[in-house]
Amino acid sequence: MSEREMSLWPEFVKALKQEVVPALGCTEPISLALAAALAARELGKTPERIDAWVSANLMKNGMGVTVPGTGTVGLPIAAAVGALGGDPDAKLEVLKNLTVDQVAAGKQMLADGKVKLGVAAVPNILYAEACVWHGDECARVAIADAHTNVIRVERNGEVLLKREAADAKPVENYDLGDATARDVYDFATRAPLEMIDFIHDAAVLNSALADEGMSGKYGLHIGATLQRQIEAGLLSEGLLSRILTRTTAASDARMGGATLPAMSNSGSGNQGIAATMPVVVVAEHVKADRETLIRALALSHLIAVYIHTRLPKLSALCAVTTASMGAAAGMAQLLNGGYQAVSMAISSMIGDLAGMICDGASNSCAMKVSTSAGSGYKAVLMALDGTRVTGNEGIVAHDVDVSIANLGKLATQGMAQTDTQILQIMMDKR
Repeated sequence: MSEREMSLWPEFVKALKQEVVPALGCTEPISLALAAALAARELGKTPERIDAWVSANLMKNGMGVTVPGTGTVGLPIAAAVGALGGDPDAKLEVLKNLTVDQVAAGKQMLADGKVKLGVAAVPNILYAEACVWHGDECARVAIADAHTNVIRVERNGEVLLKREAADAKPVENYDLGDATARDVYDFATRAPLEMIDFIHDAAVLNSALADEGMSGKYGLHIGATLQRQIEAGLLSEGLLSRILTRTTAASDARMGGATLPAMSNSGSGNQGIAATMPVVVVAEHVKADRETLIRALALSHLIAVYIHTRLPKLSALCAVTTASMGAAAGMAQLLNGGYQAVSMAISSMIGDLAGMICDGASNSCAMKVSTSAGSGYKAVLMALDGTRVTGNEGIVAHDVDVSIANLGKLATQGMAQTDTQILQIMMDKR
């Protein structure tokens, strides 16, 4: 192993283990549910009412999504059931053990006007705060910058924990600053299997979500609809259609409130699905063995993380697109394209999908997942034929890492006003 590999490979492993984790439900409302669950534990009594505040971006991503196990949309129900039945030690799976009675009590709390929600005047892009009350007693927990990063805990006005944003240790204690896409590729294809074997869990969890979504019971049931159109002869049966149906079905289930966890990526279940399911479907098509699948999944998820480190945590850019760039890398590797095809496919996708907006988490996210998965496979086919969007076109550069950096600039600087306008449009609809 070279000196460069010796320094980068442990960082890659840490990045995968921290960013590719199980999550039950959309991670923005789940973050508020976790804050409420932690506050309820600190209170030590059954909450009677809740005051909650979230950042504008978290409000955008939590307004239209179904909270698992509740059949109800939005942040208030997440806060209520988190406080009444959440497991504060389960992090992004905080709602995994909800009971029917707890859900009913949460809905009654909403009906009685006992949950208040507002936009917090904070600089954090990701922020969730819950203050739970029993009589005159209260406990408050704030989470910021990452979905499980607690920065403040109070009980009856006494500060028990305080970590100011500027002083807090970063949740992501890995460093990919000096890494390149080629470094990621070399790691995924050459690292000892035992270093990356854990990534196989992504295939298990997200495949189960896809199977659940194919029942047609969730969200816009796009995956099941596409399958019916295949059976009706309106779509052709083939590898592309299987990629679209199974990937989209997993997102249908996840956004529609299925009580199964997704393996997330960079704090998002949909990103985890987008980075996993196209790779799984192509691996099945080529009859890949377990090791080949694991290496393709490691490549996909780590490319997705690598790109996302160049983006804001939440922004106006739909990050399913960047997760699908990871999937394109994994699919290209499974189809024996090598690094050249991987880099070409990512560049073509940046040329294709750079303008897709994030207008909040909702059932329609499955449409964006479908579009991104299709773009990824199209870009792979182009790359295998020696074709790509070149550095002479748009924001795409000749070098894939520069293309990724350009995408990061677009999301960080160029789309800030877009993000504000999206939220304003959404808030005006309420």
